[in-house]
Amino acid sequence: MSLAESFRVQEEPYYQAQGREVALFEAAYEVRLPVMVKGPTGCGKSRFVEYMAWKLQRPLITVACNEDMTASDLVGRYLLEDGGTRWLDGPLTTAARIGAICYLDEIVEARADTTVVIHPLTDHRRVLPLDKKGELVRAHPDFQLVISYNPGYQSLMKDLKPSTKQRFAAFDFDYPEAEAEARILVGETGIDAERARALVKIAEAARALKGHGLAEGISTRLLVHAALLMRQGVEPGDACRVALVRPITDDVDIRNTLDHAIDAVFA
Repeated sequence: MSLAESFRVQEEPYYQAQGREVALFEAAYEVRLPVMVKGPTGCGKSRFVEYMAWKLQRPLITVACNEDMTASDLVGRYLLEDGGTRWLDGPLTTAARIGAICYLDEIVEARADTTVVIHPLTDHRRVLPLDKKGELVRAHPDFQLVISYNPGYQSLMKDLKPSTKQRFAAFDFDYPEAEAEARILVGETGIDAERARALVKIAEAARALKGHGLAEGISTRLLVHAALLMRQGVEPGDACRVALVRPITDDVDIRNTLDHAIDAVFA
């Protein structure tokens, strides 16, 4: 198996379009525009990118960004070995060489001096300088860069510079409308439609509390977790408390409010 084939998404990921995002992403890929996907935690950003890589039949290399990530973690470094050193490409360099989609998840978590290295890949140059190696990597014609982040968590200390943002076509994501989100739960987990709608009602109650004691509402991802537990025979109330309420808050009053909502929905 070739290196590119090892990064292929082998099976179609379940994804339900919310609008024209699939066609718009395809258009962006045709001209190799870098893409930025913005939206709250667990709303389907990563699943969308995975689905598009499968649909376009391109390898996908995903990097979970964090505050300790350095430029070398992205582009590569020399490794000490017996008898000398050996260069090891980082994920961004690998993607540029083999023509993969490189997905930098939660890009704002990375250090600002690290994100600068993507700039030459996101304009007409489409190159990646490897200063330590003295090499200029010209991106494969099929290469595309995709980044994502949650605007709800951005701050003056954690935001992308305008000079970075303006290099990307931007997609705004949010939680699906109720019926669509229920269909996602049915398609993703096999739960019945009635219980799927009930879970969505609980999520809507929690999302209404965002900014009023909750930093973030119940995500579609958490609803999937609850549905999977229910499919295993866990009582709906227990599944919801374990998968929906306890992960998002330790505030006793908010927990009680959401617990009451669960009891009312599944009464």
